[in-house]
Amino acid sequence: MRPGAAARGGVSGAGGAPSRAAGEERALTSVSAGDRYEGERPEEAPRLWHVTLSVSGDEAPLKEVRRALEQLAHDHPFLLTSRYAGDHAEIRYWEEARDLHDAAAVALRLWGEHRQTAGLPPWEIVGLEVIDRPTYHQRIAEGYGPLPATPVGVHPF
Repeated sequence: MRPGAAARGGVSGAGGAPSRAAGEERALTSVSAGDRYEGERPEEAPRLWHVTLSVSGDEAPLKEVRRALEQLAHDHPFLLTSRYAGDHAEIRYWEEARDLHDAAAVALRLWGEHRQTAGLPPWEIVGLEVIDRPTYHQRIAEGYGPLPATPVGVHPF
């Protein structure tokens, strides 16, 4: 998924509320910065969210984990940085979405949707943090929170 991808509701039911069959996933649509839906208020426009996704599972060869994370970063250049060990990894990136719910929904799909194409280990998501851009910058300015994602790329813990 690339920045600007946000989860949106399904077919409208009575009263204009989204309705989906049980277990049906929300459709993903691309939202460009500055784009608005008809009647949308400015505060509903897409914003940037800093995402930290943590995954873990059974031990996997380090070379395979690194290669898989590098492939994921190649396929999705919006990924800022990945840190990894043989049994866990952390991925950090910026996501553009209308709200926290949409940013989190995209993040929660990232690992599973790209396991096959990137050759990612069969690990589960064990942590997710999604914060808005002002909160991220406030944390950095106050000297706490996630350090800026440098150096960019895939690195061991």
